[in-house]
Amino acid sequence: MLNRLDNRKMNQMRPVKITTGCQAYAEGSAMIEIGNTRVLCAATIEEKVPPFLRGQGVGWVTAEYGMLPRSTNTRNSRPSQTKISGRSTEIQRLIGRSLRGIIDMNLLGERTIILDCDVLQADGGTRCASITGAFVALHQAVETLVTSNMIAKSPLISAVAAVSVGFVDQEALLDLSYEEDSRADVDCNIVMTDKLELMELQGTGEKTPFTREMLTKLLDLGENGIKQLLAAQKEILF
Repeated sequence: MLNRLDNRKMNQMRPVKITTGCQAYAEGSAMIEIGNTRVLCAATIEEKVPPFLRGQGVGWVTAEYGMLPRSTNTRNSRPSQTKISGRSTEIQRLIGRSLRGIIDMNLLGERTIILDCDVLQADGGTRCASITGAFVALHQAVETLVTSNMIAKSPLISAVAAVSVGFVDQEALLDLSYEEDSRADVDCNIVMTDKLELMELQGTGEKTPFTREMLTKLLDLGENGIKQLLAAQKEILF
């Protein structure tokens, strides 16, 4: 049996901590810590929408993602506005899709909510932590709109959270650390709503194909982890 470096069980999450109100000027903000991974998420409300939505009376939610230079073992160069890595582009699109799927754009009105997700420290699962933390910041921003009478009611349809799972040395693991992710034979990122409906599923056989039975095992493992993340969100928001 595989021994995890932090002595966790195969189906055990790392400690999860969400702190709100981290940025005084943002309409919503949250620091999410999952083990040694830490991501600062902030929501900004802008009274405009992208050109392709103008005049339609609907809103938009989008995200930006980045890693601070020393969020990893070696320094990363700061990205410029004109040169964002392909990985960061992929991740911020994933975050945006995950959040747009749980909000009614008609109720949001013709405005945009931008979620900035900045990785302060990376030890695996940064995109999943970003989605989970960004929902908390988004929820706060929406509450700001409601309490300010800018919208009649909350456009949020459900909560959303995400977790990583994978097979390492033929063992199915929940919530992969960086060391585990780098050795994984199969790794997946699972995004689910609080109705336990799949929003997105990213899965890769890093070395060889994987079976449907393996996928089912990972989905079951991920669902249990997401239930814990949803509970952490609920505890801090309600």
